[in-house]
Amino acid sequence: MRVARKFRLPALFCAFAVLVCELVSWPYTTMGVCDDMSYILIARKVAETGHIFYNGPTTPMLGWQLYLGALFIKLFGYSLTTVRMSTLLVSMVLAFVLQRVLVRANISERNAMLGTLALVLSPLYLVLSVTFMSDIQGLFAIVLCLYGCLRALQAATPRAAVGWVCFAVAADGICGTSRQIAWLGILVMVPSAVWLLRSRRNVFVGAAAVNVAGMLWVFGCLQWFKHQPYNVPEHVFSDSFNASQAAGQLGHIFLDAPFLLLPIVALFLPGIRRNRRWVLVVGAVLAAGCLFLATYPSHVRGSFPLDPTGGDWVGVHGVYEFMILKGNPPLFLNRAVQALVTVVSVGGVLGLISLLGDGRTSRRTENAAGVSWKQLGLLLGPFVVVYVLLLIPRAGDFHLTERYLLALLVVALVCMVRYYQDAIRPELPWVCAALVGVMAIYGVVNTHNTFAVDRGRVVLANELLAAGVPDTAVDNGWEYNQGVELEHAGFINDYRMINPKGMYKEAPPLPAGTCDVNGHDLTPHIVPRYGISFDPGACYGQAPFAPVHYSRWLGSEPGTLYVVYYTKP
Repeated sequence: MRVARKFRLPALFCAFAVLVCELVSWPYTTMGVCDDMSYILIARKVAETGHIFYNGPTTPMLGWQLYLGALFIKLFGYSLTTVRMSTLLVSMVLAFVLQRVLVRANISERNAMLGTLALVLSPLYLVLSVTFMSDIQGLFAIVLCLYGCLRALQAATPRAAVGWVCFAVAADGICGTSRQIAWLGILVMVPSAVWLLRSRRNVFVGAAAVNVAGMLWVFGCLQWFKHQPYNVPEHVFSDSFNASQAAGQLGHIFLDAPFLLLPIVALFLPGIRRNRRWVLVVGAVLAAGCLFLATYPSHVRGSFPLDPTGGDWVGVHGVYEFMILKGNPPLFLNRAVQALVTVVSVGGVLGLISLLGDGRTSRRTENAAGVSWKQLGLLLGPFVVVYVLLLIPRAGDFHLTERYLLALLVVALVCMVRYYQDAIRPELPWVCAALVGVMAIYGVVNTHNTFAVDRGRVVLANELLAAGVPDTAVDNGWEYNQGVELEHAGFINDYRMINPKGMYKEAPPLPAGTCDVNGHDLTPHIVPRYGISFDPGACYGQAPFAPVHYSRWLGSEPGTLYVVYYTKP
């Protein structure tokens, strides 16, 4: 154990586990995933010129991750996979730091390792770790900031305390340039830590000064970003806010949260026996909520399914769900599995609520040199409140996905593992490790199948090009269409883009009788005669091109993609 602590072997194991799972899943393709095609092209521009040139759909600043991606291009040559591997490196370091955060939160090395693996081997974390999206980099900033704040609270000397506050501010300030919401570390978490240090006056003054400097840095970066051409500025509030849409989207993603931390949530399932009255009350409320969502009009987000609740990154089809191709991919989790997962997820939450309602207190004395529950609450509570408040206007104006939960999942992980260790058993049971393994398998399969579908889409696109069909005459989903639009126009035609003025042009309507194209206003160069579909009968039926089969790990048979007519043959 001394050797393990000295060399941080549990934390290294967490980082190595992420790498192994990603290599097994074989995550490569030559097309974009979600929005990362435009981000990768910006990184290539940085590698060529040393300067940042945005190209339309970028609401995150991207910042330091562009320079890391450019470094990988310089070292290994340009390819989409090369740039995405920079995110994999960050996700490995993040797994290491997250384990250390849990240890600093008075959690044992073994429990911290299992808790970290429960998050970093989840299907959401694994698939995001091999894209060039900004979610992992933004989470990295928040976790580094949290680590610095915990170290500041535990520092033995005033100089060390101020030094760790400087680390938290610098790490969050620089790494937060990838995703602006990560700056809640400087704006909320660090002030909470400074407030907890107020009794040490010489520390308080220095830490407060550092925090103010960090806030000025945030303000300067936002002003710089606002004046960059071809970017999309973010606004906290919007005139088009829709309250019912916000409620529906927030309800769906928060119902996904227990599933995404299933190995930890399931441990509280036996707690249902602790307080039957609480279980009945909470169960009745949840049942009423489920009934409401199930009968609510479909324009919110469709009928309420079982867990996982149809999120974009983790769903019942075992692939990234937001491909916007015609038809639906084959079902991966059948209704029986969905029902089982739902029972375990909801039951675990009910068990936790029951234990809390029963007044279950700590079974052991907290380490005097560690962080108390009161300190954790004051450090993390304001951050969670502000984070959720910022999600509400976005949910009412924009499509919200479960990747926005990552920062909240870290907070939930710290609190649940610490509570289980303090109030129930000193060590997480081995069933937790078994559930981590099950979720890791699902995560690997989800990642592999997602990239396998995308490789199949590229094969069909090349088949059409070889037949003389221009790429602008094919609808291959938002991710592929985005790359085609950037190749032909140099930027995405986003109506929110205000600099330079007049660059946005309203897209002309598609010819009469053409099947609809998702995001046609963003990619007006795409006027399709053909499209890629999971269903050969979509639109005007299958076109005379050979379908492509793609690998579906753990599926009963391979998946198939077809070329269909978008206009009457």
